[in-house]
Amino acid sequence: MKSNTEFKKSEVMILSLAHLAHDTFSAFLAPLLPLLIDKLGMSLSMTAALDIIRRIPALFNPFLGLLAEKTGIKYFVILTPAITAISMGLVGLANSFAVLFILLFVSGISAALFHVPSPVIVKEASGNKVGLGMSFFMVGGELARTLGPLLVISAVSMWGLEGIYRLIPLGVGASIVLFFKLRHLDGDRQVQKPKEKGDTRKLLRRYWLFFVVIAAFLCFQSAMKSALTLYLPVYLTGQGSSLWVAGISLSVLQFFGVIGTFCAGNISDKIGRRSTLVISSIGSVAAMALFIFTQHIVLLAILGLFLFASGPVLLATFQDTDSNMPTFMNSMYMFINFGVSSILVFALGFVGDWIGLERTYQICVIFALGTIPMAFLLTRFTHATDGE
Repeated sequence: MKSNTEFKKSEVMILSLAHLAHDTFSAFLAPLLPLLIDKLGMSLSMTAALDIIRRIPALFNPFLGLLAEKTGIKYFVILTPAITAISMGLVGLANSFAVLFILLFVSGISAALFHVPSPVIVKEASGNKVGLGMSFFMVGGELARTLGPLLVISAVSMWGLEGIYRLIPLGVGASIVLFFKLRHLDGDRQVQKPKEKGDTRKLLRRYWLFFVVIAAFLCFQSAMKSALTLYLPVYLTGQGSSLWVAGISLSVLQFFGVIGTFCAGNISDKIGRRSTLVISSIGSVAAMALFIFTQHIVLLAILGLFLFASGPVLLATFQDTDSNMPTFMNSMYMFINFGVSSILVFALGFVGDWIGLERTYQICVIFALGTIPMAFLLTRFTHATDGE
């Protein structure tokens, strides 16, 4: 048997590609929003509701985590790219807000089923390099959010908004490939560990303060992150940019987010989770402030490097805890992340309708300053050695 401290690169890469396949289709919404707003006559508050409906299934993440603790989890990873591709591919055919609402809700369920168990498999395959493993995994997701806008905008250019359903076979094909690649993967290795079966209350009591600090960090960060990842195309087209320019700008942000994501986990293994989070928080606030004043695409690149760097570090921080229920702990992270983000997205839509997106962006920068003290506090509540 291989040592559990060994970094199994091939398994980590497969899971990263699974993340890429799934999240490419999840990334369709933001670049399509200007077209959907025009087609269905939606306000920013209504578009915020669409993003929230995708996040609502995250409220059930702790229950999904418990389910994954008791069942084989690799099939969640295999099936969800096809489900997400079908639901997002049909978005262009939606002729009412209600239909769009249902399609995005289905994609949200699929996303929850994918993201709860997959980081746990990554952790088991990463050995003693959890940060590096999470970076590889998160790179798949961030690269998807780079390629997704370009893919769907290209599809719109060729077939129109209603024709993007032609992309569905790509997602279905990805699930078929993943079946053959992952069917022999030992994705249930965590069952070898002793579990706190049925004792989730004890775990929640033990880590409640840790969860509170995580929620606070994500709250301060999510306003800025959601303003960029969801509303950047709307913001830029509203100022006269074409859909292509808006989509490319979003892809630039996400592409450099890939680089930041890839580097951050490995860096955090060396200098500590807290130091990495502090640096990324300061860099994000500074770059966002400069972008608001100059709107230069280079600043979006710099912003991407810092803004997305926190993702693998936060995942690794949760896996650093000495809980015997790693899938449940990851589900709590997803629950907090999507729950907090949902509230902030709705607030951004409401405020954007009220005072405009430009002033909303300025408020987001000020609000994001709160990430810095939270980053200092965050890893005080884990029991892992953090190199600090």
